[in-house]
Amino acid sequence: SFHTLSRKIDPNTIRSIPGDKICYVQLADAPAFDMDVLYWSRHFRNMPGQGDLACTEFMCAIMATGYHGPISLEIFNDQFRGGSTAQIALDGYRSIIATMDDVRRAEPTAWVDLPPIPARVKAEGVAYIEFASQGDEARALEVMLGSLGFEKAGKHRSKASTLWQQGEVRIVVNEETTGNAGNAFQKRGTTICDIGLKVADAGAAMERAVALGSARFDTEPGPGDGILPAAQGPSKAVLHFVDANTGLDRVWEKEFGAKAPGAGAGITHIDHHNQTVSHDNMLSWVLFYTSTFAMQKSPMVDVFEPDGLVRSQVVDSPGGGLKVTLNGADSNRTLAGRFMAETYGTSVQHIALATDDIFTTAEALAARGFEALEMPQNYYDDLTSRFDFPTGLVARMQARGILYDRDMDGAYFQLYSRTFARGMFFEVVQRDPRYAGFGAANAPFRIAAQKRAQIAKG
Repeated sequence: SFHTLSRKIDPNTIRSIPGDKICYVQLADAPAFDMDVLYWSRHFRNMPGQGDLACTEFMCAIMATGYHGPISLEIFNDQFRGGSTAQIALDGYRSIIATMDDVRRAEPTAWVDLPPIPARVKAEGVAYIEFASQGDEARALEVMLGSLGFEKAGKHRSKASTLWQQGEVRIVVNEETTGNAGNAFQKRGTTICDIGLKVADAGAAMERAVALGSARFDTEPGPGDGILPAAQGPSKAVLHFVDANTGLDRVWEKEFGAKAPGAGAGITHIDHHNQTVSHDNMLSWVLFYTSTFAMQKSPMVDVFEPDGLVRSQVVDSPGGGLKVTLNGADSNRTLAGRFMAETYGTSVQHIALATDDIFTTAEALAARGFEALEMPQNYYDDLTSRFDFPTGLVARMQARGILYDRDMDGAYFQLYSRTFARGMFFEVVQRDPRYAGFGAANAPFRIAAQKRAQIAKG
């Protein structure tokens, strides 16, 4: 292969190579990008916090001079020109408020004309996942949950909602025909309509979210129901905040009469959840999470699907209590893009459930009738060419459709369900504590297998 974007190859140099010394030829062309600073500046600016430049440090230096003047945004970005003006305006507001709050905390003596707001709140994990579903779709979802080892732990005392539980994982199936769940089902069918986030201080998280421009999400509580603070994220997604300090984490006993879960299939907690969004909304979600909570973002990576490209970025809290993978899809030919189109913009596509022993869990799931996503023989052939395995391990993985990844810090096992409800799915993972990835190398194989399964279903 010859990389010739920035230099000219002398044809005589090529002709001097004997033909029998050339093993193979790979040929490609590419545009010669002239990415000077002006071009970069005119087309790729982001809101502070969406990019990677030291905006906060720059503003700290400005404010340290005694500056008391106005501060505004100057954004040139081709993507923003075609995006939602309301969301872009909200992102701009959120970014500048969060940046100047960071400046005030870094330089307490600097003049910053902002009312006080709480600091970023530590996000500790997912408290619950709530599905909106009705009728036959709700029954199919309950069969899926049962095959994953979940058990009914209680019914809401005044609403058509059932709590399913295993380990620390709580999943609510809400069959209300009105309110947020009813509206979500009418628009999208079975979908995740609400996520509860475990935080260090629910009141502070709510106050900060509102100060940064999030709208409150208010519902009419039933008799004796507790009120969990809730805000709307990008695209009006509903997020509730749950903490232990105020007793909000005891809502399950009070409203559902929840019982302690049984042994289940070895699922312990939610490892991460995936949000599939348009590329425009991806920047909005990154900014929402990193400005509201004490979370960090990873570099963006490209995930290659058989029918296109998906951009992926992770936001997580220090220590990994809450991990969210954001997938930005622009083409409806990709699996992620088709999911967005068919569900009219719903966000959460899959939930990853953690186990300490994926082989024991896989056996328990199979006994419950769980249908794992079938992986082809060539996937395991590829694995054996990339990694050294103990005798028999690959055969055990293949028998249960288990995928594998490894880096210098540890190993990662994955097991996928079949898709349901227009493209949603569950994942079961076993993660070495030092492994920080999400099995990105397995994504093309998993996506191809999911597409094959969908074609087989017709």
